[in-house]
Amino acid sequence: MFRISNFIRELDHPTPPGPHRNAPGPVVIWNLIRRCNLTCKHCYSISADTDFPGELSTAEVFGVMDDLKAFSVPVLILSGGEPLLRPDIFEIGRHAKKMGFYVGLSSNGTLIGESNIDRIDEIGFDYVGVSLDGIGATHDRFRRLEGAFDASMRGIRLCAARGIKVGVRYTMTEDNAADLPALLRLVEDEGIDKFYFSHLNYAGRGNKHRGDDAHHRTTREAMDLLFDTCLALHRRGIDKEFVTGNNDADGVYMYHWVARRFPECAEHIRAKLLQWGGNASGVNVANIDNLGVVHPDTMWWHVPLGNVRERPFSEIWSDLSNPLMAGLKRHPRLLGGRCGKCKFLAVCNGSSRVRAQQITGDPWVEDPACYLSDEEIGVTAADYGSERVKTTPFVPRRRPA
Repeated sequence: MFRISNFIRELDHPTPPGPHRNAPGPVVIWNLIRRCNLTCKHCYSISADTDFPGELSTAEVFGVMDDLKAFSVPVLILSGGEPLLRPDIFEIGRHAKKMGFYVGLSSNGTLIGESNIDRIDEIGFDYVGVSLDGIGATHDRFRRLEGAFDASMRGIRLCAARGIKVGVRYTMTEDNAADLPALLRLVEDEGIDKFYFSHLNYAGRGNKHRGDDAHHRTTREAMDLLFDTCLALHRRGIDKEFVTGNNDADGVYMYHWVARRFPECAEHIRAKLLQWGGNASGVNVANIDNLGVVHPDTMWWHVPLGNVRERPFSEIWSDLSNPLMAGLKRHPRLLGGRCGKCKFLAVCNGSSRVRAQQITGDPWVEDPACYLSDEEIGVTAADYGSERVKTTPFVPRRRPA
């Protein structure tokens, strides 16, 4: 995750840079249930409105939480499917808060209503994230349900009225890029606390529809708009959170944006970007799915590392016998092509490795979604033309049904 707001604040209020360090334990995104009332176009978990057998019981969830707490996991993001369809979601949320985790609820928002807003408020979720992939009919088309936008907005407004920190998550493709300016205006007009911009990653239905991925020029224009919007709000004294995910080249692009706009700040921002260190899949971000299977992050559902019913999460996460995990935990990673020669590899850490793996079968080749030019990353075609890193053959394993 790339926290735009933190770097924008550094322009006016710089803080001393330090070395890159990993957190004591990873943020865990936990897909507690796979059932969902929507069938979204780019859903990485391929959720549907049906029950999926074998999901963890309440007692099993609580047992895993004990191990996560002992392993210094700071944050639990309770997700799905649609987590509000799980009957014990409030019991789970209450228990997680009591244990001292920062607890987020990741929802599509359509099921947040008058019937449950009191319970959502009472739990004290630290954050509620709601997906919006456009305005009105655009969102409905992506979520494949007429009226989904209005229902999600009702949920957002109910949370905001209670003073619950609420944010919007948006995944951009060529089909909804034109709605980004209106979504950013909505975030300001509705008093929404956070805007999460996700690049399309090639997982689940997102892989099936990867032909809809945003063009590089579209992505660059979106980043310019995000940076400009965040800066304008910051200098008006409105410090909302703007973050991006699934393409850590955003950090390198921000360095060039700063170098053009505020050249006197460029080297400071570069030092802060090195401190950040880029993609953290398999290191500072983890995933547990509805069956208890652990993955390097949510976009790696086709790569199971182990099951918490058989081994503790802490043991699974620390096991480097899996070549993918061993490679992800390197910093910077050992990569081929443009990524391997990039002068900013230590900044983005090669970004998400999922797209490269889904397209070529090799997670260590260059990321096809890097939208920076050769000149911007300090390479020429002659530098990387035929070079590829030799790795242990990578064979994705089918996750349990």
